Amino acid sequence: MFKEYTDYDATGLAGLVAGKQVTAQEVLEAAIDRAERLNPQINAIITPMYEQAREQLKEGLSGPFAGVPFLLKDLLAAYSGVALSNGSAARRHFVPDYDSALVTRCKAAGLNIFGKTNSPELGLMGVTEPEAFGASRNPWDLQRTPGGSSGGSAAAVAAAIVPMAAAGDGGGSIRIPSACCGLFGLKPSRGRGSQGPAFGEVWDGAVVQHVISRSVRDSAAMLDILAVDEPGSPYPFAPPAGQGSCLSAALQPPGALRIAFDTQSPLGGEVHADCVAAVEDAAALLQSLGHRVEEARPGIDGAAVARCYLTLYMGHVAADLAAMARDTGVALGRLQIEDTTRALGMLGRALSAEAFVSSKLQWNGFARAMGRFHLDYDIYLTPVTASPPLPVGYFQQSLAEKVLLKVASGLRLGKWLLNSGAIDKMAMQALEKLPFTQLANLTGQPAMSVPLHWNGGGLPIGVQMMAPIGDELTLLSLAGQLEQARPWAGRRPPLW
Repeated sequence: MFKEYTDYDATGLAGLVAGKQVTAQEVLEAAIDRAERLNPQINAIITPMYEQAREQLKEGLSGPFAGVPFLLKDLLAAYSGVALSNGSAARRHFVPDYDSALVTRCKAAGLNIFGKTNSPELGLMGVTEPEAFGASRNPWDLQRTPGGSSGGSAAAVAAAIVPMAAAGDGGGSIRIPSACCGLFGLKPSRGRGSQGPAFGEVWDGAVVQHVISRSVRDSAAMLDILAVDEPGSPYPFAPPAGQGSCLSAALQPPGALRIAFDTQSPLGGEVHADCVAAVEDAAALLQSLGHRVEEARPGIDGAAVARCYLTLYMGHVAADLAAMARDTGVALGRLQIEDTTRALGMLGRALSAEAFVSSKLQWNGFARAMGRFHLDYDIYLTPVTASPPLPVGYFQQSLAEKVLLKVASGLRLGKWLLNSGAIDKMAMQALEKLPFTQLANLTGQPAMSVPLHWNGGGLPIGVQMMAPIGDELTLLSLAGQLEQARPWAGRRPPLW
């Protein structure tokens, strides 16, 4: 058994395999061993693919990450011949006959895919607690969530089952679980990498796919691999703006940057003292590294951002459920889905096309405001979440809310609910703890969660940094500098 497996990031493991210091078989078996011992506690992997991975070894692996074990998020990442549930019981037996672009590139890079990770139904929550597969748990505290929607991937990386895993982000789903699990998570710019062949864009371009990792260099190297344009993709640029690769940027200091920090919730709610302390601590560290740091915030209506995001959310759930009904051959009303998902679909069907388009047009105002803000500041620093990792079950609806949604769904009272204000209230309560991440999805900017702070209870508290659209290189360079100044890889959760 390769006992030193957990000491290495993906780049390090690839170097050992390439140098014949360890075999790809030994590395894979070490990963499977950890998965079998730890996954029952954290419920990160829902679809083991051990035999497929062993067959890949027999066929031979080549590429920059040849022989490195890897996990796919079971949402959007289609692997031919393996079920793609999107976190839903209704799609538990849906098996694609193609590989998605992300999977194709991961295979070409030599990554040895040996399983799929847990996700909330349709990726709709900032926690990972699908009824179909059960809750994932945080390796730092098994009573707390690893975040979502890439919570299964984050839990697996934090538990050192793998050094990095695939993830996606439509409203914070890379950054939130990275912050909850003490990991590095970069959300690339809109259109960076392909969603093909099944999709041109997901959620009107709000969704991007990448990885969650323990090291900055792994994330940077994977962006070089995944950020390749494809014929027919809706966005023209592929490599990040500027000179050089993402990996080379991560290894270069960024120079003095102008950084604005902000600890206020865009929704006006309370931000936990631990999350404020994490940002203030990061600001002090950045200033000590020679950056110009001051408190400032862009002139954007946070409540308007939330309303636009929720309109997007509801409209696309309605369309996704219609597509699910077509794919599975099951009538829409008989789909085996969660009550909240069904209610969101009902609300989406009640939205008018005018309301949806009017909401989408507001994205431009947010992007223009951030563009003006970035004329003065290279980086915008905020919390990732408004609280430390929440207890598992925190977002479960009250009985009254469940009854309201079930009755409204049955009576098709979508328009009444939209006009009553009840949904706005429930939605704002849901975003109260997660108000910082949706802006970057609507503006298309790159944003990252960096694990620089742990609270007094030993829980990781990430901080978010946003850059102008297309400027992943500055983020990666800054992340590399922070990783050197305050290394986090040596911090290990009790589960280890």
